[in-house]
Amino acid sequence: MMDARLAALAALEAEIVACRRCPRLVAWREQVAREKRRAYADQTYWGRPVPGFGDPQARVMVVGLAPGAHGSNRTGRQFTGDASGDFLYPALWRAGFASQPESVSRDDGLTMRGLWITAAGRCAPPQNRPKAAELNACQPFLEREIAILQPEGFVALGRVAFERLLRIEGCRRAGFQFGHGALHRLPSGRWLLCSYHPSRQNTQTGRLTEPMFDAIWGQVRRLVDNELPFS
Repeated sequence: MMDARLAALAALEAEIVACRRCPRLVAWREQVAREKRRAYADQTYWGRPVPGFGDPQARVMVVGLAPGAHGSNRTGRQFTGDASGDFLYPALWRAGFASQPESVSRDDGLTMRGLWITAAGRCAPPQNRPKAAELNACQPFLEREIAILQPEGFVALGRVAFERLLRIEGCRRAGFQFGHGALHRLPSGRWLLCSYHPSRQNTQTGRLTEPMFDAIWGQVRRLVDNELPFS
């Protein structure tokens, strides 16, 4: 069973990395990879779609928005190499889901325990704003990840991820409200926990604080340990 899951994840990753469905995103991610940020001028940028990352036996799937131009688009791993990851991974480490608090490159030794980290969009979008048609083009990748991993629940980092998961589940948004810490039961039986996205815009303005974020991962821990009744 595990061998089949690993093979399915590897096949999906290969397909994601080779994707060129969205011309605007292909042009932008490759332009950023060529021109680079001065601080990373000596590095080779990934410059391709970014696959999911984590524990292949994950019980929880964490879904973000899309790669950052000089973060995941540079390093090739979700939430790695930018301010969002600098806020996310220490929180996961404090909650016991990550093996270390730093995430700087694909080969830094970081591993996840019980979590799989992915995104609604796989390519870095201009102004961090993917178009609806681009998210629709990426949706089958997320659907296949869910089918392969069969997680017990989701953590949606931001409204876009939340709405994309509702779309996959066939839910009407009117019946499900996004809010930090909001917890929903989906038609599939899985739970969906909402969090503000750990973007610099949210963390530097105080909209998302470290205690607020730690509370999310503490809630996830109680859900997977069946210490938080939820029906």
